[in-house]
Amino acid sequence: MCGNDAMSEAAVRAGCRYYFGYPITPQNEVTAYMARRMPEVGGTFIQAESEIAAINMVFGAAAVGARAMTSSSSPGISLKQEGISYLCGCELPAVIANVVRGGPGLGSIGPSQADYFQATRGGGHGDYRTIALAPSTVQELVDLTFLAFGLTEKYRNPALILSDGILGQMMEPVTLPDMADAEPPPKEWALTGAKNRSPRVIKSLYLDVTRLEKHNFKLREKYRRIEEEETRFEEFRMRDAEVVLVAYGSVARICRAAVRQAREAGEKVGLFRPITVWPFPYEALARAADTARLFLSLEMSLGQMVEDVKLAVAGRRPVRFYGRTGGCVIALEEVVKEIKKLREEIS
Repeated sequence: MCGNDAMSEAAVRAGCRYYFGYPITPQNEVTAYMARRMPEVGGTFIQAESEIAAINMVFGAAAVGARAMTSSSSPGISLKQEGISYLCGCELPAVIANVVRGGPGLGSIGPSQADYFQATRGGGHGDYRTIALAPSTVQELVDLTFLAFGLTEKYRNPALILSDGILGQMMEPVTLPDMADAEPPPKEWALTGAKNRSPRVIKSLYLDVTRLEKHNFKLREKYRRIEEEETRFEEFRMRDAEVVLVAYGSVARICRAAVRQAREAGEKVGLFRPITVWPFPYEALARAADTARLFLSLEMSLGQMVEDVKLAVAGRRPVRFYGRTGGCVIALEEVVKEIKKLREEIS
């Protein structure tokens, strides 16, 4: 399956029955797929009049306890940021997929990783975080989409799938999970009509500033729990690595091939791949600095994740950066060339 179709089917099998979207390249296959699949499983598909409308429809479905999803590409995700802030403030579960394209502005339809700051720092207003999962294969698009629906309900917090124009369009074999129960369990907070119970309120408006501060402290404790329990990463040939490549998503695939090539040439090179870019695996990467001599962050951006790499390494080892941007993809030959430069630097 192509990545966009695989992610969509995974959402259906995870129990998503409400999808609200708006067309934008390179994620249009998601809206097309969901337009067909939602009626087949008794769900609801609405092509909203705008990205802003779509995220607010997600808000409404989430507020009554439904499993809801939206997707877009970079400019569209920017338009959804106010709604995402509202979802976080109201502690509502929702899955949001970003098939990232080149920017800023309208940019290009080529793949990019320049939405990293937006995904990991909270692109809207206020103190909040979104769980951000970064697949590197079509199979992981399936697995992490399924996981996203579980995490968003567990923590009552939006979960973001950070795909890109490569993963969304490429085709790979996938194993699909079994269909989950489409009826989510009753939620004690959901707005389902107060006929035989006391009313419930979902809001993020607290005019009493001390109450709002208390609410923010409560959210902070939840984010700390997510950091403790949900950090995910992968290490490849890291045991004796002197040069560590740090990459996520599509770029990690290229870096894995570069590591294999470097190892064949006798170079001690490894790959550290964050799977959750928030929460970022700071502790695991910090442990790598005990033995590694130098780190190289590779991204399809001008340098965003590199800031988290530096925070993890904390000045104990040099951290270098290499990136392409605007929709350009890092080539294997470029990574190999950078590895050779770094070997000369530490020789």
